[in-house]
Amino acid sequence: MKHLISAEARRLLATRMWSGLLLTAAVLGGGMMAAMAFVGPENFDPPMPGLHTESGIRSILGILGYTAFVPAAAGALAVTSEYRHRTAALTFLFAPRRWQVLAAKLAIHGVAGLAYGLILAGTAAAALFTVAATRGISLGLPTGTVLALLARIGLAMVVYLLIGVGMGALIRNQVAALCVVIGYLYVGEPLLMMIPGVNLLYPVLPGGATASLTDFTYLADAMSQEVGSTAVRLLPPAAGALLLTFYALAASLIAVVLPMRRDIT
Repeated sequence: MKHLISAEARRLLATRMWSGLLLTAAVLGGGMMAAMAFVGPENFDPPMPGLHTESGIRSILGILGYTAFVPAAAGALAVTSEYRHRTAALTFLFAPRRWQVLAAKLAIHGVAGLAYGLILAGTAAAALFTVAATRGISLGLPTGTVLALLARIGLAMVVYLLIGVGMGALIRNQVAALCVVIGYLYVGEPLLMMIPGVNLLYPVLPGGATASLTDFTYLADAMSQEVGSTAVRLLPPAAGALLLTFYALAASLIAVVLPMRRDIT
């Protein structure tokens, strides 16, 4: 098993996707957070609470959580590339116990998701505190609380990468998998939030569970007000964490079980 994990690690590090993924995490975390903090949420259109308020801090951290489609797309791309370039057949030829190969892939991609989340959260924290100090703003939450919220977002990115891996194993066609993953997370969930009645499902969806971690109610409240429906109540943070854990386990199960007996040609 160790040699399979080592092989998967070398395979991942040999691709450009690894460095590109980490660079994207730094750009989104540091760049996006610096821009939002510098402009100030109170100057957004529509305006949001400022950084000196608790709701303002939770809002910009919640917005950062909506970049989760990036690791999800990376996970789907990593798996579907194996089928697109026919490397999966060669891998399973030399390692016929497919479950071991798939478990090794899952372990390495979990580590990749953790690295992505750490860089995203770390650069976001550095940017937020630096800009706040430069502007002379006292943040609306203690430093420890802000770091804890960013850590939760970082861990959520691991879940989304594993969800992408699961979707890649389920769909296998690279273009279709990317369209489904990005389309659902970037477009699908926001559209569901605009449908009265259906928007009540939002708290149990991946995006709603992520929003629960940072108590990011701004978007859900704004959507409910826009369509004139009942305000959506998010889950408690602990319940959101458990739900994300369930999604990670479900995606991992799909990634391991589905390719076991499938024809890979």
